[in-house]
Amino acid sequence: MFGIESFTSIINQPNSAILSVGAIVEKPVVKDGQVVVGNTMKLTLACDHRTVDGATGAQFLQTLQGYIENPVTMLV
Repeated sequence: MFGIESFTSIINQPNSAILSVGAIVEKPVVKDGQVVVGNTMKLTLACDHRTVDGATGAQFLQTLQGYIENPVTMLV
């Protein structure tokens, strides 16, 4: 929202996790073997490991990435 590319949030009690969403920026990416301009965004998930396992947090981020990259899958 303020052009911040990435940051890490602090978990407040009684929450177990918090998701930080960075700004969308244009960067060179490889698509079909060609370097093109693409939009990228960084997401950071901070977890309290007493309640959320890191592997579970990583699976959540993978699922979220899939939905962001292909939003039509949320309708199926």
